[in-house]
Amino acid sequence: MASYQLSVCAEMVFLDLPFIERVKRIHEMGFGVEIWGWANKDIDALVATGARFTSMTGYLTGNLTDDDEIQQLLASAEASLAVAERLNCPGLNLHGTDLDDKGLPVKPVEVVTGAMWLKAVETLRKVAQLGERAGRVFTLENLNLPVDHPGTPFALAADTLALVEAVNSSALKMNLDLYHAQIGEGNLIELIRRCGPAIGEIQVADVPGRQQPGTGEINYRAIARTLHDVGYRGTVAMEGWAKGDSTAALQQFRDHFTV
Repeated sequence: MASYQLSVCAEMVFLDLPFIERVKRIHEMGFGVEIWGWANKDIDALVATGARFTSMTGYLTGNLTDDDEIQQLLASAEASLAVAERLNCPGLNLHGTDLDDKGLPVKPVEVVTGAMWLKAVETLRKVAQLGERAGRVFTLENLNLPVDHPGTPFALAADTLALVEAVNSSALKMNLDLYHAQIGEGNLIELIRRCGPAIGEIQVADVPGRQQPGTGEINYRAIARTLHDVGYRGTVAMEGWAKGDSTAALQQFRDHFTV
């Protein structure tokens, strides 16, 4: 039996239902639930579903490198922790910069300088300190540049790994998104083995199309065996669109990660 737990992003499945009903449906199927931004959500209604929330976006605005933006990120990270406490959500997700409603960076970056790397490490240390005090974990997600998120700094899994290892805190881990990593880097099994204890969460969707495992080129059954073999005990979350019926898509996801 696998040592990890399965979760599903409610933003991308059961799209014909109101958001709270999506959460209930995912919960009824035995999965944990993930959400993106919380500012437009009815938090009391989410709590009332009884769902097990595993991750939520851990900031509202800001980035890792610009002084004014850093203050926005830290303030909204602290506000996010208060919401995470209400939801009993252990994980809060970050990106290299804030994204707009189309997933594009608000301030695109063509070249990431050495000074930006140093500032990002300094900012993430402060984020980790917030997480340590609250007893929760921030995760830094890798994103792909060619298809979905051009202009995002610190986008590769190699980048997020370097930042997480530089901060060296139990309250800052990687959100290793294998959909993005397949497009940006490939060699997923060796990537998992290399990242090892730096991983706080795994997110999955297939390539191309960003749909459930089993619809594209990634051998997710081999990924599942690898996660089992390395003793990964965190969350594996489907952050992908449902191809066809959402219930069947979630069942397909579960099938590919049952070892």
